[in-house]
Amino acid sequence: MDDDERDVVAALRRGDEATFRRLIERYRPGMLWLARRYVRDRATAEEVVQETWLAVIQGIDRFEERSSFKTWLFRILANRAKTRGQREGRSVPFSALDDPDSEQHAVDPDRFLSSGPRAGWWSSPPAPWGIPEDHLAIRELLDCIRMTIDDLPPRQRTVIALRDIDGWSADEVSDALEISDGNQRVLLHRARSKVRTTCGPDDDGSGA
Repeated sequence: MDDDERDVVAALRRGDEATFRRLIERYRPGMLWLARRYVRDRATAEEVVQETWLAVIQGIDRFEERSSFKTWLFRILANRAKTRGQREGRSVPFSALDDPDSEQHAVDPDRFLSSGPRAGWWSSPPAPWGIPEDHLAIRELLDCIRMTIDDLPPRQRTVIALRDIDGWSADEVSDALEISDGNQRVLLHRARSKVRTTCGPDDDGSGA
């Protein structure tokens, strides 16, 4: 952890209510979003978030600081959300989602390298695309990106949202979702590739 996070943990251990309120305001939207990936409705997700904060209060003295506070917090959340979802018949383990041998790929697999150190990456990268200058085009682009992310397979959607919307690091995502770094990178790359090919200009002029 960095010094700021150590200060946060120390404040929580002292029972500093102001720090606790700031943390709730900071992390609550992301916690609700992640919990909703596992449970049936928003009300249940709210309960999971509340249970997570209670677990943080009860367990802060045992937190060994081997990971960042945020990673620890979201790992507690993910475990509780998965348990609640499985109990309600709503959820399966994150690792069981999107079986790569059976899912419909977000992008044609032939467009990616199948072996070597860069397996899973573009065999022929798409053309660069710029940011539109007018406000209408920007809004249309953002709408396209949001809709494309919403339509991604669950694991890709979760990883790209945590990395590119919430600004998590690769290690934080891997730790919180309990997946390997390589798996995280492939999921993120495929998700970004789908967004790029759907919302960017045609890379081959055919519109495909």
